[in-house]
Amino acid sequence: MKKRILITNDDGIDAPALAHLEQTLARLGRPVTVAPEREMSATSHSITLNRPLRYREVGPRRFAVEGTPADCVILARMRILGDRPHLLVSGINRGKNVGDSVMYSGTVAAAVEGVLQGVPSIAVSVEYSDRIDYESAAEFTAQLGRKVLDEGLAPDIILNLNFPKEWNGSVVLTRQGPREGKSVLVEDLDAHADEYTWLKRELHPGTGIGSAALPVDADVLHQGFASLTPLHLDRTSYRSIKPLSTWTDLLDMNAFGG
Repeated sequence: MKKRILITNDDGIDAPALAHLEQTLARLGRPVTVAPEREMSATSHSITLNRPLRYREVGPRRFAVEGTPADCVILARMRILGDRPHLLVSGINRGKNVGDSVMYSGTVAAAVEGVLQGVPSIAVSVEYSDRIDYESAAEFTAQLGRKVLDEGLAPDIILNLNFPKEWNGSVVLTRQGPREGKSVLVEDLDAHADEYTWLKRELHPGTGIGSAALPVDADVLHQGFASLTPLHLDRTSYRSIKPLSTWTDLLDMNAFGG
Protein backbone atom coordinates (compact mmCIF):
# COMPACT_ATOMS: atom_id res chain seq x y z
CA MET A 1 0.00 0.00 0.00
CA LYS A 2 1.32 3.41 -0.96
CA LYS A 3 1.99 5.78 1.92
CA ARG A 4 -0.52 8.62 2.20
CA ILE A 5 1.27 11.98 2.33
CA LEU A 6 -0.50 15.26 3.07
CA ILE A 7 1.05 18.47 1.76
CA THR A 8 -0.13 21.87 2.96
CA ASN A 9 1.22 25.41 3.47
CA ASP A 10 0.29 28.94 4.45
CA ASP A 11 1.33 30.60 1.16
CA GLY A 12 -1.75 29.29 -0.65
CA ILE A 13 -2.63 26.70 -3.27
CA ASP A 14 -0.92 28.71 -6.03
CA ALA A 15 2.48 28.84 -4.28
CA PRO A 16 5.20 27.58 -6.66
CA ALA A 17 6.90 25.57 -3.92
CA LEU A 18 4.04 23.06 -3.83
CA ALA A 19 4.93 21.58 -7.21
CA HIS A 20 8.47 20.82 -6.01
CA LEU A 21 7.19 19.01 -2.92
CA GLU A 22 4.56 17.12 -4.89
CA GLN A 23 7.24 15.85 -7.26
CA THR A 24 9.80 14.73 -4.67
CA LEU A 25 7.31 13.30 -2.16
CA ALA A 26 5.69 11.22 -4.90
CA ARG A 27 8.76 8.96 -4.57
CA LEU A 28 7.66 8.11 -1.04
CA GLY A 29 3.97 7.46 -1.66
CA ARG A 30 0.79 9.14 -2.80
CA PRO A 31 0.81 12.89 -2.00
CA VAL A 32 -2.37 14.91 -1.71
CA THR A 33 -2.19 18.71 -1.46
CA VAL A 34 -4.73 20.54 0.69
CA ALA A 35 -3.80 24.22 0.99
CA PRO A 36 -5.50 27.56 1.67
CA GLU A 37 -7.21 29.20 -1.28
CA ARG A 38 -5.22 32.37 -0.63
CA GLU A 39 -2.13 33.33 1.33
CA MET A 40 -2.59 32.86 5.08
CA SER A 41 0.85 33.78 6.41
CA ALA A 42 1.21 34.63 10.12
CA THR A 43 -2.19 33.15 10.97
CA SER A 44 -0.56 30.89 13.57
CA HIS A 45 -2.89 28.13 14.78
CA SER A 46 -6.18 29.91 14.14
CA ILE A 47 -9.12 27.77 13.06
CA THR A 48 -12.44 28.77 11.52
CA LEU A 49 -15.39 28.59 13.94
CA ASN A 50 -17.77 31.35 12.83
CA ARG A 51 -18.56 30.19 9.28
CA PRO A 52 -18.71 26.97 7.25
CA LEU A 53 -15.51 25.48 5.87
CA ARG A 54 -15.59 25.11 2.09
CA TYR A 55 -13.13 23.50 -0.29
CA ARG A 56 -12.88 22.73 -3.99
CA GLU A 57 -10.80 20.39 -6.10
CA VAL A 58 -8.48 22.38 -8.34
CA GLY A 59 -6.56 19.51 -9.91
CA PRO A 60 -5.72 15.85 -9.48
CA ARG A 61 -5.24 15.30 -5.72
CA ARG A 62 -5.14 19.09 -5.16
CA PHE A 63 -7.69 20.91 -3.01
CA ALA A 64 -8.10 24.59 -2.11
CA VAL A 65 -9.68 25.45 1.25
CA GLU A 66 -11.39 28.69 2.27
CA GLY A 67 -9.62 28.64 5.61
CA THR A 68 -6.38 28.62 7.55
CA PRO A 69 -3.51 26.12 7.37
CA ALA A 70 -4.80 24.39 10.51
CA ASP A 71 -8.25 24.22 8.89
CA CYS A 72 -6.67 22.49 5.89
CA VAL A 73 -5.16 19.78 8.06
CA ILE A 74 -8.38 19.16 9.98
CA LEU A 75 -10.46 19.08 6.80
CA ALA A 76 -7.98 16.83 5.02
CA ARG A 77 -7.83 14.39 7.92
CA MET A 78 -11.57 14.20 8.60
CA ARG A 79 -13.13 14.69 5.16
CA ILE A 80 -10.92 14.85 2.08
CA LEU A 81 -8.54 11.95 2.74
CA GLY A 82 -10.80 9.80 4.83
CA ASP A 83 -7.86 7.90 6.32
CA ARG A 84 -5.07 9.29 8.46
CA PRO A 85 -2.01 10.17 6.37
CA HIS A 86 1.32 8.55 7.18
CA LEU A 87 3.19 11.86 6.88
CA LEU A 88 2.41 15.57 6.72
CA VAL A 89 4.72 18.17 5.15
CA SER A 90 3.89 21.84 5.56
CA GLY A 91 5.66 24.28 3.24
CA ILE A 92 7.89 25.07 1.58
CA ASN A 93 7.36 28.46 3.16
CA ARG A 94 8.61 31.61 1.45
CA GLY A 95 10.62 32.97 4.39
CA LYS A 96 12.35 31.33 7.36
CA ASN A 97 10.52 30.28 10.52
CA VAL A 98 13.08 30.35 13.32
CA GLY A 99 13.19 31.78 16.81
CA ASP A 100 9.91 33.24 17.97
CA SER A 101 8.60 33.27 14.40
CA VAL A 102 7.33 29.75 15.04
CA MET A 103 4.68 31.28 17.32
CA TYR A 104 3.17 33.26 14.41
CA SER A 105 3.80 30.85 11.56
CA GLY A 106 0.89 29.20 9.78
CA THR A 107 3.42 26.79 8.28
CA VAL A 108 4.53 25.54 11.68
CA ALA A 109 0.96 25.59 13.00
CA ALA A 110 -0.18 23.24 10.23
CA ALA A 111 2.54 20.79 11.28
CA VAL A 112 1.49 21.15 14.91
CA GLU A 113 -2.11 20.39 13.95
CA GLY A 114 -0.85 17.35 12.08
CA VAL A 115 0.78 16.04 15.25
CA LEU A 116 -2.41 16.77 17.19
CA GLN A 117 -4.19 14.60 14.60
CA GLY A 118 -1.68 11.80 15.18
CA VAL A 119 0.37 12.38 12.00
CA PRO A 120 4.20 12.67 11.96
CA SER A 121 4.76 16.21 10.66
CA ILE A 122 7.51 18.37 9.18
CA ALA A 123 7.44 22.15 8.67
CA VAL A 124 9.76 23.40 5.91
CA SER A 125 10.83 26.99 5.20
CA VAL A 126 13.45 28.79 3.12
CA GLU A 127 14.93 32.18 3.95
CA TYR A 128 13.46 34.79 1.66
CA SER A 129 15.47 36.01 -1.35
CA ASP A 130 14.87 37.03 -4.95
CA ARG A 131 15.82 33.53 -6.12
CA ILE A 132 14.59 30.94 -3.62
CA ASP A 133 15.94 27.44 -4.23
CA TYR A 134 12.83 25.35 -3.62
CA GLU A 135 14.24 22.40 -5.54
CA SER A 136 17.10 21.66 -3.15
CA ALA A 137 14.84 22.16 -0.14
CA ALA A 138 12.28 19.75 -1.59
CA GLU A 139 14.94 17.13 -2.33
CA PHE A 140 16.20 17.09 1.24
CA THR A 141 12.66 17.20 2.62
CA ALA A 142 11.93 13.99 0.74
CA GLN A 143 15.02 12.39 2.30
CA LEU A 144 13.90 13.52 5.74
CA GLY A 145 10.36 12.33 5.05
CA ARG A 146 11.64 8.87 4.12
CA LYS A 147 13.60 8.75 7.38
CA VAL A 148 10.49 9.68 9.36
CA LEU A 149 8.40 7.06 7.55
CA ASP A 150 11.04 4.39 8.18
CA GLU A 151 11.89 5.19 11.79
CA GLY A 152 8.94 7.23 13.07
CA LEU A 153 8.78 10.20 15.42
CA ALA A 154 7.70 10.60 19.01
CA PRO A 155 3.97 11.39 19.00
CA ASP A 156 4.43 14.90 20.45
CA ILE A 157 7.33 16.14 18.28
CA ILE A 158 7.27 18.44 15.23
CA LEU A 159 10.31 18.80 13.00
CA ASN A 160 11.01 22.40 11.95
CA LEU A 161 13.35 22.51 8.94
CA ASN A 162 14.80 25.80 7.65
CA PHE A 163 17.14 26.56 4.76
CA PRO A 164 19.31 29.67 4.28
CA LYS A 165 19.42 31.84 1.18
CA GLU A 166 22.54 30.05 -0.05
CA TRP A 167 22.70 26.53 1.36
CA ASN A 168 26.08 24.86 1.77
CA GLY A 169 24.49 21.40 1.58
CA SER A 170 24.77 20.48 5.28
CA VAL A 171 22.02 20.23 7.89
CA VAL A 172 22.57 20.88 11.60
CA LEU A 173 20.47 19.80 14.57
CA THR A 174 19.52 22.99 16.41
CA ARG A 175 17.43 24.49 19.19
CA GLN A 176 14.82 27.20 18.84
CA GLY A 177 16.61 30.46 19.42
CA PRO A 178 15.58 33.67 21.12
CA ARG A 179 13.83 36.57 19.48
CA GLU A 180 15.68 37.65 16.33
CA GLY A 181 14.48 41.23 16.43
CA LYS A 182 11.58 43.38 17.48
CA SER A 183 8.26 44.42 15.99
CA VAL A 184 7.85 48.10 15.19
CA LEU A 185 5.01 50.19 13.81
CA VAL A 186 5.73 52.31 10.76
CA GLU A 187 3.32 55.20 10.27
CA ASP A 188 2.82 57.04 7.00
CA LEU A 189 0.23 58.65 4.75
CA ASP A 190 -1.42 56.91 1.81
CA ALA A 191 -2.25 58.46 -1.58
CA HIS A 192 -5.36 60.05 -0.06
CA ALA A 193 -3.36 61.60 2.81
CA ASP A 194 -4.94 59.18 5.28
CA GLU A 195 -2.74 57.86 8.05
CA TYR A 196 -1.93 54.15 8.14
CA THR A 197 0.21 51.89 10.30
CA TRP A 198 2.37 49.03 9.02
CA LEU A 199 3.77 46.29 11.24
CA LYS A 200 7.44 45.61 10.49
CA ARG A 201 10.15 43.40 11.98
CA GLU A 202 13.57 44.90 12.70
CA LEU A 203 16.22 42.17 12.81
CA HIS A 204 19.46 42.09 14.76
CA PRO A 205 22.46 39.75 14.39
CA GLY A 206 22.42 36.23 15.81
CA THR A 207 23.25 35.36 19.39
CA GLY A 208 26.48 33.43 18.81
CA ILE A 209 26.77 29.95 17.37
CA GLY A 210 27.62 27.23 19.89
CA SER A 211 26.37 29.25 22.85
CA ALA A 212 24.46 26.24 24.24
CA ALA A 213 24.41 22.45 24.03
CA LEU A 214 22.81 22.87 20.62
CA PRO A 215 23.42 25.78 18.24
CA VAL A 216 20.67 28.32 17.68
CA ASP A 217 18.53 27.91 14.57
CA ALA A 218 19.00 31.46 13.26
CA ASP A 219 22.77 31.40 13.87
CA VAL A 220 23.13 28.21 11.85
CA LEU A 221 21.31 29.81 8.90
CA HIS A 222 23.67 32.80 9.05
CA GLN A 223 26.54 30.34 8.55
CA GLY A 224 24.96 28.79 5.44
CA PHE A 225 23.71 25.59 7.09
CA ALA A 226 20.16 24.31 7.12
CA SER A 227 18.58 24.00 10.55
CA LEU A 228 16.53 21.07 11.89
CA THR A 229 14.80 21.83 15.18
CA PRO A 230 12.58 19.35 17.04
CA LEU A 231 9.68 21.25 18.61
CA HIS A 232 7.61 19.89 21.49
CA LEU A 233 3.85 20.13 22.00
CA ASP A 234 4.29 20.38 25.76
CA ARG A 235 5.00 24.06 26.47
CA THR A 236 5.39 23.55 30.21
CA SER A 237 8.42 25.41 31.57
CA TYR A 238 9.77 22.73 33.88
CA ARG A 239 12.63 24.91 35.10
CA SER A 240 10.04 27.33 36.47
CA ILE A 241 8.26 24.75 38.62
CA LYS A 242 10.76 24.83 41.49
CA PRO A 243 10.81 28.64 41.96
CA LEU A 244 7.03 28.85 41.56
CA SER A 245 6.55 26.12 44.16
CA THR A 246 7.77 28.59 46.81
CA TRP A 247 4.65 30.74 46.22
CA THR A 248 2.85 28.90 49.01
CA ASP A 249 0.76 31.96 49.89
CA LEU A 250 -0.99 31.54 46.53
CA LEU A 251 -0.57 27.89 45.60
CA ASP A 252 -1.61 24.68 47.33
CA MET A 253 1.45 22.55 46.76
CA ASN A 254 -0.05 19.59 48.64
CA ALA A 255 -3.07 19.22 46.38
CA PHE A 256 -3.17 16.23 44.02
CA GLY A 257 -0.33 14.53 45.82
CA GLY A 258 2.03 17.56 45.89
